[in-house]
Amino acid sequence: MRVIITGAGGFVGREISKQLILRGDDVVGLDVNGGGMFAGIRQVVGEMSDPAVRQDLLRETYDALIHLATVPGGAAEADPAASRRVNVDAMYDLLVEASEKRPGVRVVYASSIAVFGDALPDLVDDQTPLSPRMIYAGHKAMMEDVIAMFSNRNEIDGVTLRLPGILARPKGPSGMKSAFMSDLFHALKKGEPFECPVSAEGTIWAQSVKKCAENFVEAITLDSRLLPPTRAVTLPAIHISMEALTAEIASQCDVPSDLVSYKPDQQLEDAFARQPRLETRAAEQAGLAHDGNPATLVRNALSLI
Repeated sequence: MRVIITGAGGFVGREISKQLILRGDDVVGLDVNGGGMFAGIRQVVGEMSDPAVRQDLLRETYDALIHLATVPGGAAEADPAASRRVNVDAMYDLLVEASEKRPGVRVVYASSIAVFGDALPDLVDDQTPLSPRMIYAGHKAMMEDVIAMFSNRNEIDGVTLRLPGILARPKGPSGMKSAFMSDLFHALKKGEPFECPVSAEGTIWAQSVKKCAENFVEAITLDSRLLPPTRAVTLPAIHISMEALTAEIASQCDVPSDLVSYKPDQQLEDAFARQPRLETRAAEQAGLAHDGNPATLVRNALSLI
């Protein structure tokens, strides 16, 4: 199978590429920077908004397209025009061009739990309406509709996966406001103190990058008849408090949990640490899963740091 991945040099894209290569697939990867892509894939380096780059990306036959490339949350808020150019316009053009070359192609789109907005009900499930506030979230929600529309027209066979907090991202600037979740892992693995910008009682939805990549690989071939009419599902995730997550990381790294202090930022708390119970029956019915338990989540995340 030949799979195209946009954003192939990113955190999730690199792990998906690795898993596909190790199982024997051909991978064509697009990224604005070639250095981060996994060895063994055909690399296309450039901006997705450049028609010539997209033409190069799609020049070979392919069986599936995984679309990860994005201007992330914080960066999108800082530059809404860039978010529209990449997250909306370039993606729409890519879908048109991909469907013209291979009608009905499987497209797996990385959306985000940010589409639900900040004021969440006590339970989020498959019936929870979308109410985005951030520019990034609004653009993600818009393109979820486009995936559904193109699928209804039989131009693609789309699957939208809404990502929870994916752990643990590489240390350093990412443009993501939720980066503190991953920074916690890096600090405790090194035995360093960490000031957490949300409260100990704050709750998140989390999944390891290893399990996230496995879900994307599964989505390439899952039966789309199992999906809701929107073609969109929220990935199953571990619902955990920051205090419990800290204790599990500290235990596995053999360091004291009191290395972590808490100084909540209200905006971050509201956006990322007030996540309620989560039910993901549609995703589970389609064969997608979370890490199983907090210990496995932490073990999987630490294994790739």
